[in-house]
Amino acid sequence: MLKVFLVGILVGVLLLMGGIYYYFASGMAPAAATDPPMPFEKKMASKSLNAHIGRANIPPSAVPADEPNLVAGVKVYKDQCASCHGLPNQPKPAIADGMFPPAPYLWKGKGVTDDPASETYWKVANGIRLTGMPSFKQALNETQMWQVSQMLAHADQLPDSAKKLLNEAAPATAALLPAPSK
Repeated sequence: MLKVFLVGILVGVLLLMGGIYYYFASGMAPAAATDPPMPFEKKMASKSLNAHIGRANIPPSAVPADEPNLVAGVKVYKDQCASCHGLPNQPKPAIADGMFPPAPYLWKGKGVTDDPASETYWKVANGIRLTGMPSFKQALNETQMWQVSQMLAHADQLPDSAKKLLNEAAPATAALLPAPSK
């Protein structure tokens, strides 16, 4: 009797695994950025991300949250982050909603000011798998990653010099393009 029970459990597990494999291999699982999420997808991804960051043992920042570093963080943010995460008093970038999950707009409500700078640093340094968030380890140095992380953690208390720089309009794209050849 026990042998039949164990065989039944094994067959059930194999059928479940086969069904899951078929679900993904046959193209029934959502793959497009515009598809609705799978059941529990957001919750499972968030749980995994939070657990991974919690285990990461991130060292404390060697970069203080002082005016020069916050201003430098604004410069890094505008160059590397604003195209997806937006700027204060500006509409959310169109690219943000075309991603799955959509890139968070960091200037409404708390943004990430309630996240410790170390958590933001981890996300900047490592990126977030299966989202549009890339790793910036190849593009930014340690100091720059900490500066932008400190700036975002203190975005609700930036000095006037950083606010001014953050709110300055970027140069028009046309001005950046080469003149047409004759």
